[in-house]
Amino acid sequence: QVVLVESGGGLVQPGESLRLSCAASGSEINFATMGWYRLAPGKQRELIVSITRRGNAVYAASVKGRFTISRGDAQNTVYLQMNSLILEDTAVYYCAASRDKVVLTPPDYWGQGTQVTVSS
Repeated sequence: QVVLVESGGGLVQPGESLRLSCAASGSEINFATMGWYRLAPGKQRELIVSITRRGNAVYAASVKGRFTISRGDAQNTVYLQMNSLILEDTAVYYCAASRDKVVLTPPDYWGQGTQVTVSS
């Protein structure tokens, strides 16, 4: 059974940075695509970034230029470097992965979510 496990969330002030990590346990799958969704209070779940096995990344306009996604050498890990955080980045962030598809809509697997709170 594939389980995606996120870590790295927390409480930060505006302008600060956080790094999220996600690793797949119970599997050595080389996922075709991995990425991150987020769910903010009162909003719909948003796909903010995805990255393929070849390293092609697509960012939502809301995070482009501030967030950077990368994959680990094992190819079943993914990281999200979040810089210049703003209040609107407050959300639960979910790792997502697709086994064979180059898209994450929808993903095959979800993580349990990690809370990111940006507050002054």
